[in-house]
Amino acid sequence: MYTNSSIFVSTILTLLLLPTLLIAQNNKGDAFVRSIDAEELEWGGCPEFMPKSCSIAVLQGDPAEPNADIFFKLEGNTKVPNHWHHSAERMVLVSGEMEVEYEGQDPKMMEAGTYAYGPAEQRHKASCVSEEPCVLFIAFEEPIDAFSAK
Repeated sequence: MYTNSSIFVSTILTLLLLPTLLIAQNNKGDAFVRSIDAEELEWGGCPEFMPKSCSIAVLQGDPAEPNADIFFKLEGNTKVPNHWHHSAERMVLVSGEMEVEYEGQDPKMMEAGTYAYGPAEQRHKASCVSEEPCVLFIAFEEPIDAFSAK
C-alpha cells in the first residue's frame, strides 16, 4: 500500500526525470557521416566581406543556435580578411594548407589533419596557401556569426 510520502516522492522523481527523458527522446537522431564532396551538403555563400569563392555547408545543428558544425571552403591562394566571431571555434583542416593568424600571435601553418582553437571575439585572418581548396571543419559553441575587423 502506498503512503502519502511514497506518492509524494514518486511524484517528485517523475517531475524531475520527465524533462530528462523528453530531452533524451528529442535528441535521438540518426548517426551520419559526411565527406566534403557529399551530395547531401548544401553549399552556400559566406558573409559579404569574405572572398566571393568562399562557401559554407552546415553539417549539423542550426547556425542560429549553439553547437552547430560547418565545413568552410576557401579556394586555393585566397585570403580571408581580419574578422571575429562571438563564439569560440574548434577547427580541423580537412584539405589544403592554411595559414591562420590571431591578433597578437605569430601566424600558424595548418596542414590537413591539423587542429586549431580560436577564442571567442579574437580577431584573426587566414590564407589558403595551397593550389587546392582549403576545407576547414569548424565547431561553433555559440550561434554562427562573423564580423569584419578592418
